Amino acid sequence: MLRNSPIRLACGHPAWHFGALAVTLLCIAGCSSLWPGSKEDTEGQRLNDLLKVPEPPDLVREAAIPRGLNAINVEGVAIVNGLPGTGGPADPSMLRDQLLEEMKRHDIKDPNQFLELPETALVRVQAVVPAGAQRGDSVDLLISTPPRSKVSNLSAGWLMDTRLRHQQNIQNSVRKSDVMVIGTGQVLTRANLQGGSDDALKVEGRVVGGGRIQIDRKLGLILRPEFQHVKMSAGLAAAINRRFFFFDGTTRRGIAKATEDDYIEIDMHPRYRGQQARLMAIVGAIGVKPESADTQQRLVDLGKRLREPATAADAANQLEALGESAIPTLTAALETNNPELKFYAAEALAYLDRVESIEPLEEAIRIQPAFRYPGLAALEGLEQHLAVESLQRLLDQPSLETRYGAFCAIRRRADGRLSLAGKAIGKSFRLYKVSSEGSPAVVVSTNETPEIVLLGTLGPLAIPEFLFGSDGFLLKPEPSQPGQIRISRFQAGQQDKRVTVPNSIEQIVAGIVSIGGEYGDVIGTLRKAKEAGYLKDQLAFDPLPRSLRTYHRDDQGNEIDETVIEEPTGNGLAKK
Repeated sequence: MLRNSPIRLACGHPAWHFGALAVTLLCIAGCSSLWPGSKEDTEGQRLNDLLKVPEPPDLVREAAIPRGLNAINVEGVAIVNGLPGTGGPADPSMLRDQLLEEMKRHDIKDPNQFLELPETALVRVQAVVPAGAQRGDSVDLLISTPPRSKVSNLSAGWLMDTRLRHQQNIQNSVRKSDVMVIGTGQVLTRANLQGGSDDALKVEGRVVGGGRIQIDRKLGLILRPEFQHVKMSAGLAAAINRRFFFFDGTTRRGIAKATEDDYIEIDMHPRYRGQQARLMAIVGAIGVKPESADTQQRLVDLGKRLREPATAADAANQLEALGESAIPTLTAALETNNPELKFYAAEALAYLDRVESIEPLEEAIRIQPAFRYPGLAALEGLEQHLAVESLQRLLDQPSLETRYGAFCAIRRRADGRLSLAGKAIGKSFRLYKVSSEGSPAVVVSTNETPEIVLLGTLGPLAIPEFLFGSDGFLLKPEPSQPGQIRISRFQAGQQDKRVTVPNSIEQIVAGIVSIGGEYGDVIGTLRKAKEAGYLKDQLAFDPLPRSLRTYHRDDQGNEIDETVIEEPTGNGLAKK
C-alpha cells in the first residue's frame, strides 16, 4: 500500500518517505510557523508583553504622573439688574441670542422688552474653577460688558442667576460642557477699587465669592506607558488607599480608584482641602510595597536626607506619605537649628495632625516670608484646637499679611469662625473688628468672600470740611455734634437721604449701608478718604501672603535675608 501511496508518487523515491511525511504534518500544523518573525510570532510576543505585569516601582510617582491640577475657565452671559438708569439696551449679537435662549428656557416673560430697560445690562461672566473643586465651593465671578455696549456704569447692580460652562472650539464648532458654575450677587466695579477717570473701569468688575461649583473636579494619575497594566493600576490604587482613606458616612473608603489600566481616579482627602497640589505630591511619594522589615531602614535613610537642605523637602514628603510610622523621625528633626529643615518637618507633622508642629510653624510664619503661605495653610487644616490659639497670636504680628492671613485661616475653621464675631452689614458683606497689637489697618477683601476687617484700634476720619464719597455720598462733620459725621446721599430722581453717626470706621460703614449704599460704595468712600489723607490708618486690599515665594539659601545651606516691603510708599494704599 505504501508503494501506491500519494507520498511515494509525490516524492518519487522511498528515501523521501519519512521526510515527506514530516513535511506533510508540519504543513497541517501550519507551514508559516517554519519562518522566523512571522505574523503569528509577533502577535504572540505582543500578547505575552501585554499579559506580563511590570515590576512595581519604589514610589507611585515613578509609575504615574498627576492629572487635573490645571484650572478650568468657564463663561456665560447674564443680566445685571437694579441699575439706577446706567444700563442700556442690548444690541443684536450672538451674546444676546444666547441670553434670550437661556431666559426662555427659564420661562422669563417678555425677555426682549426686559433687555431694553435702562435698569438692565447684558454682561459676559467668567470664572476659574480650580483643581479639585467640589460641589458647593465658591468662586469669584468676573464681569464685563461687550464691546460697543451702551451701558455706562455697573456699580450697585445685581448679577441675576447665570450658568457658566466650559467652552472649546473643536473643528470649527463650539462645544459646551454641562453647567459647572451657577452665580449671582452684588457687582463690585473696578472704579470702586481703583478710582480714576477711565470710564472703562465702571463697566468691569467682579462678584466676590458669587459663584457656586456644580460639578466635582476629580484629580487623577496617568500611568506611564511602561507601567500600563490593569494589575499595576489596581496595585498602585491599593497602595494609595492604605495611606489615604476617610469615612463616607459609616463606610471606610479609600481616595483612589483604578478605573482603567492606565488611569487612577483620586478623590480629595478632607485634610488637604484647598491644597490639591500638596495632596498629589504626597500621593506620588507613597511607597508601592506594603510596610515591612525594610521600612525601618527606609526611615533611617529618609532621616539622613531630612538633615540635608538639598533633599529635605522631598524627604519630608516621603515621610508624610509613610504616615504614622514616620512621626518619630519627623519629631526628631524639629531639634535642628536650621529653620528650613525644621519647617519641612513641622509642615509634614501638621498634615499628620500632630500638635508638635504648631510651635515651629508659628515661629516660621513670624520670621520667614517664604514660609507664611504654606505655614498658615498647614495650621488652618490642623485638627488640634491649639492651632486656633496659635493663629490668634499671629494677629499681633507687625506684618499685615501675616495678620490678615491668620485671620482668614481662623475664619475658614469651624472652631475659629465664631470667635471672630463678625456681623452682616446689609445683604452683601460682613464687618469684623479684630484686636491686634500691630499697627491699625482697614483690610478690604476682593477675593473669596466680601468682608471688611478692622485690625487694631483705628482713629476717626479727619475730615476738615467735607468728603465726596462714592456715587453721590457726601460726608461732613456735624458742627452741632462734635465727634459725629453726617452722611448724605444725593441721587437724580430720588429723595435725598441722610444719617448722622459717630465718627468711627465701623459706624461710618454701617451708616453708608443704612441709606442704600452697597459694598462698592463703602470701599469707594474709604479709598477716597485715604487718597485725601482723611484716613490716617492703613487701607489695604487683599494683603495675603503669596504662595510662590522662594526660600533662598547660600552654598552652605544658610538662609539669605529676604526683604519684603510691608508698607507701600505714597498714600499708604496697599494691594497685594
